[in-house]
Amino acid sequence: MSTRPPLPPFTEAGALAKVQAAEDAWNTRDPDRVSLAYTEDSVWRNRDTFVRGREEIRAFLAAKWSRELDYALRKELWSFTEDRIAVRFQYEWRDADGGHWRSYGNELWEFDAHGLMRRREASINDVPIRAEERRIFGPRRPGTRGALPLA
Repeated sequence: MSTRPPLPPFTEAGALAKVQAAEDAWNTRDPDRVSLAYTEDSVWRNRDTFVRGREEIRAFLAAKWSRELDYALRKELWSFTEDRIAVRFQYEWRDADGGHWRSYGNELWEFDAHGLMRRREASINDVPIRAEERRIFGPRRPGTRGALPLA
């Protein structure tokens, strides 16, 4: 079995590193790479969609990123316990018709002893924005960690 450090039990530094690793991976928009962070039997709720298992996760992400063009994400640690992390996030994207969107959300994560995520619950709301209102572009640059704006 593979491991994905940092491993539980999480410290603040470990939880922050886990959140940054997730952000970095999701910003690659590579469903094969991202899906490896989840257990083979991981369970997701993403909005109103329920996904089970790494292969369904990979397929879900491939479909997501084929629709959400120019996707760029920022995650922020909200809270953590020994094997759970809560984050808030924002991402921006463009649809096939040229409309721009900012998506706001919260995620609850639960990890196994190997640092793989076995449960993810995500609540997300999409807000239409004008192209010039975009503020999230590409992967985060080193040293740019900071609080996400509320709106």
